[in-house]
Amino acid sequence: MAIHITADRSEASFWRFSVAPMMDWTDRHCRVIHRLMSRHALLYTEMVTAQAVIRGDRDRLIGFDAVEHPVALQLGGNDPKLLAEAAKIGADFGYDEINLNCGCPSDRVQGGAFGACLMREPALVGDCVAAMKAAVSIPVTVKCRIGVDDQDPEAALDALTGAVRAAGVDALIVHARKAWLQGLSPKENREIPPLDYERAYRLKAANPDLPIAINGGIKAPAEWPAHLEKLDGVMIGREAYQNPEILLQVDPLLFGRGAPVADAFAMLEALEPYIAAHLARGGRVHAFTRHLVGLFPGRPGARMFRRHLAERCVGADATLDDLRAAIGHVSRHEAAAAA
Repeated sequence: MAIHITADRSEASFWRFSVAPMMDWTDRHCRVIHRLMSRHALLYTEMVTAQAVIRGDRDRLIGFDAVEHPVALQLGGNDPKLLAEAAKIGADFGYDEINLNCGCPSDRVQGGAFGACLMREPALVGDCVAAMKAAVSIPVTVKCRIGVDDQDPEAALDALTGAVRAAGVDALIVHARKAWLQGLSPKENREIPPLDYERAYRLKAANPDLPIAINGGIKAPAEWPAHLEKLDGVMIGREAYQNPEILLQVDPLLFGRGAPVADAFAMLEALEPYIAAHLARGGRVHAFTRHLVGLFPGRPGARMFRRHLAERCVGADATLDDLRAAIGHVSRHEAAAAA
């Protein structure tokens, strides 16, 4: 593979900007695409349960390529011993951070009494963090909500923060909405409960020495600096996935450095050796193209680009030439406009 991106893993910038862990989206191929557009963004895996890490196919579940650094492993679970064992496995795999999910409201995590359910059990979360901290030397962080159901966000978030601080947590990522465990789907829980950024700001003011990042509803790059005036980091999720070209603005806007590539076309060209290596191992082009449908929003040829991906790049026989043909629907318009 011939991708050469020197990522930034310095402590001063570690949590300044990150792409959220998203189930079915932020797999290892998605993360390589995102890395090609930012050296500095901290990338997260999809949530993996501690039991799956311990008992499952580790290479398939948590394997990653060195180009992805800095990259964090997000774990789900509520058993301190199992989480500590899974964290140690993740650290041995080379991850830069271990994150505990205390924010997902899906039926699956509710059935296992973890994710957002843990907002109700701050002492247990503290025990989990303490066990993971004892098992690894890399940062251990928590991603949480401001509360669940009828909890008072002031009391709930303060209780969780106090417990994880006492356990030595390295940073807290706050999704600035409540989660409703009954009556709303996971998608609705990302949209319907009102955002309360001020709650996160108050938390930081009360905990000035604890790195705190904010997540939830953050879209345009113009919004990022305002949050960073009051907090230590910004995490974006769906916007980074559905409009990945905004990641080209991360390094120039937040780190004073040029983006690794000039534009989406250059990113796709840099991605080709990685895809070719994947195909040589028996993989499929669709493993990548499913993460590319958000490219070129609103530009001439974008609709044909997406149609070509859907019609020609899904099958097992799809090739790099099929991807190049899809890109051509947009690049021809760009070349004509520049002539």
